[in-house]
Amino acid sequence: MKFAKHWAGQVEDYAIDLAWSPDGALLAVAAQSGAITLFDATMGAVKHVLSGHADGANCLAWAPPAVGGALRPEESRDKPAPTVLATAGQDGAVRFWDASTGRQTAEAKLGQVWIEHLGWVGRTVPGEPSSAARPEDSPCLFAAAGKKLVALRPDGAIAHTFPDASKTISAVAIGSSTFDSRDSTYVAAACFGQVRVFDAVTFAPAKEYSYGNALLALTWSPDGRWLVAGCHDNAVHLWAPAEDLELHMSGYETKLRELSFSHDSKWLATGGGRDACVWDCSGPGPEGREPLLLPHQAPVRAVAFQNKHSLLASGAADGEFALWGPTRSSPLLVEVRMPAAATRFAWRHDDALLAVGTEQGHIFVFKTT
Repeated sequence: MKFAKHWAGQVEDYAIDLAWSPDGALLAVAAQSGAITLFDATMGAVKHVLSGHADGANCLAWAPPAVGGALRPEESRDKPAPTVLATAGQDGAVRFWDASTGRQTAEAKLGQVWIEHLGWVGRTVPGEPSSAARPEDSPCLFAAAGKKLVALRPDGAIAHTFPDASKTISAVAIGSSTFDSRDSTYVAAACFGQVRVFDAVTFAPAKEYSYGNALLALTWSPDGRWLVAGCHDNAVHLWAPAEDLELHMSGYETKLRELSFSHDSKWLATGGGRDACVWDCSGPGPEGREPLLLPHQAPVRAVAFQNKHSLLASGAADGEFALWGPTRSSPLLVEVRMPAAATRFAWRHDDALLAVGTEQGHIFVFKTT
């Protein structure tokens, strides 16, 4: 394997979120101050700087690749739908952008509270782009604003408003799983003391889980077996919906916000201290097993497994990040020293490029071959 810097860029300040477009041609980066920058994947040229959110940006999400977004009335059904990027911020607004032009296409105002979580669910059949013109078949964007969880259409219309959570929603995760022998796509929303799970297609409630503390992060395993929460009380908690099983691992140095599953769902990487911990989630699950500890000299701030392969990136508060092969006898493959701590990792869908954002707004893109 070869690992080398491909290009570097800069945004105004703290890179609070970043993600690759579905076709891998663009990297979207949200600066905490509010602007959204779209970089070209090939050389790092800035394609567009979107005005974003005047009071500060929090998150962004690309629409599903099979659809992009719903066609506007003036567009032909034979014309490909635009590549849609959704952004949200401290102004209580979700904005939709046509990435090819940099133009805002829609907006949804959800009140005066911050919107910190976004996630798309595709609702159309790949290979049938004309169906995107039907509002009921458009992909849905799930957005959390305070205690509210809503599903939005790509034109900004509200498709569904869920019952308010008991406390502010602190994490949202979307994944395919099985509840009551029914396979579907589900959206899970966590708040203090509770995780609520809804069917992302029908919007029907599926399950509620209780927990005696604040939940800070949430993710599904790719195979849908596990729903995992990072917890305020220095622990990680797992539910296996189809098996009515709960597992718990505590003893971390710090509260836990960093979670990432390997593509085969076997390995769960976490932060929560100066080691990146990798747990074996196969068979009976990780409870009672010893994790693989991947050491850093400072608290871990971000972890991310590749989408299709087995490499893991982990970054620490001192600006160091490392690339690991957790299943190898000598796991450490690469160490990189950056001028500031990593805030986010994003592997491109083909795993050929790794994007890293930092607390000072540096954007580094590395190539693996």
